[in-house]
Amino acid sequence: MESLTCGVVYPRQNNRRGTNIGSKSFTKDLRARAIENQCYVVAAAQGGRHNEKRETWGHSMIIDPWGSVLDCLEKGEGIALANIDIDYLNDIRARMPVREQQKL
Repeated sequence: MESLTCGVVYPRQNNRRGTNIGSKSFTKDLRARAIENQCYVVAAAQGGRHNEKRETWGHSMIIDPWGSVLDCLEKGEGIALANIDIDYLNDIRARMPVREQQKL
């Protein structure tokens, strides 16, 4: 059995509402990282109004290796929870053997 690989992603600081980052690409970028790396992604992101000039989009989330969002905390303090299913992870890696096809 393969060992569990878990990725932790810290989003860019310019995760501001109204920019090209925010809601338009943040979730899609994280889902793509989970799929291409075949790992769970835990993304912590600030959300809310910080002062009169700074507002961030938030949406801390946990994503599975197939790109499904398991939990999402839109704004504020809180906890996002998800089960890490090693059998599911190994099944995805067996059906799509990306690691065996990598050439370094």
